[in-house]
Amino acid sequence: MSPMPATEPRTDRFATVPGPRQEVLPAEGRTSTALTLLVIGEDPTGTFTVPDLLDVSGTRVRIRRARNLTEAERLLRDDVNCILLELGPDTAAGLDGLRQLLRLAPQTAVLVLTAGTDTDTALAAEAVRVGAQDQLTPADLEPTHLTRAIRYAVERKRADVAQRQLTETRLLAQENSRLERGLLPTPLLQGADLRFAAHYRPGRSRALLGGDFYDTVRTPDGTVHAMIGDVCGHGPDEAALGVELRIAWRALTFAGLCGDVLLCTLQQVLEHERPDEEIFATLCQVDIAADGRSADLYLAGHPAPLVSLSGMAPQLLPYEHGGPALGLLPGTSGWERARIELGESWSLMLYTDGLIEGRIGQGPQRLGQEGMVELIGRQLAAGLGGEELLDAAVTEVRELNGEELTDDVALLLLESGS
Repeated sequence: MSPMPATEPRTDRFATVPGPRQEVLPAEGRTSTALTLLVIGEDPTGTFTVPDLLDVSGTRVRIRRARNLTEAERLLRDDVNCILLELGPDTAAGLDGLRQLLRLAPQTAVLVLTAGTDTDTALAAEAVRVGAQDQLTPADLEPTHLTRAIRYAVERKRADVAQRQLTETRLLAQENSRLERGLLPTPLLQGADLRFAAHYRPGRSRALLGGDFYDTVRTPDGTVHAMIGDVCGHGPDEAALGVELRIAWRALTFAGLCGDVLLCTLQQVLEHERPDEEIFATLCQVDIAADGRSADLYLAGHPAPLVSLSGMAPQLLPYEHGGPALGLLPGTSGWERARIELGESWSLMLYTDGLIEGRIGQGPQRLGQEGMVELIGRQLAAGLGGEELLDAAVTEVRELNGEELTDDVALLLLESGS
């Protein structure tokens, strides 16, 4: 839409029209309240030829003038509290100008000025419906009435903005809840002689859940399949992609796919669904044999899990067989399997990199995988396990970081039943 047409340059008639008589209060009777009003259009009553207005309550209103929207755009600053827009006789053009102004200054109160004739009633009502806080006529431009109208408009706009922010917050919370249900599902482990625990904590900079996701299921042959992944980036698109990958992984696993074939299929899903070709996802998958004594490990650009075997200190599983992240190298296939012997008593922790990227104190040093191994080893030695172990680990990592972690953290813990 083109800007409202500029009027002819103002002549001296505006300079010769006397401003309204102001009632000057003694200094001790004035308040410190001050507002700035931007007037757009002509000045039919000469009210705005003075630099400011002052009413009996002590409210001071500074005046800025603009002949059209093009000129007004240059004068719009954060200190403008209210805008008075003169609507001309052309109803369509006037409403189009109002809509453009509301786009230029969405946080600022707007009053509209009409000629006050009977035919302007519908125009005024439509202007308020479009987004103006109120409508004035030339008879309303007396300083006391005008300053009161400005104050009321500013307060109504603040209330409208606060209500809109509250509504957006509620919608965001609902969206978070839906995404969380998709990213962090209930495991399907009926019949498995295993203990399961999980922990998720969003980073401090996240308005939404990030792209971390996990899942654990037991297939009819008794194999327990566990997975954790992380979509690069943070936001609703990445979170939604994480949900799609998690659901696809569960469906493909129950359909009988596993290992390299499953990862290749997941990569195809990612390449088809991702909003940007540069987005990729890391993933760690562990397939635990039905007897619980061995497992197959597949890594696609993801940190290796941590395993604690009976009578041994915790250690990282080997990464030598790891392959690239999903979607990082299109057409990649052949993620290798690493066979892990677990024995009778063990615990296996899968995690996202948010856990190991926290800082240690104020310096640049990161916790890293070695620091994580030491931290978990101390907590296991203290007899912690299950959710208690995961909660304690994240709490200590946050304390070492000195503040909330910047990245999301997801942890998944499986422990043998014996």
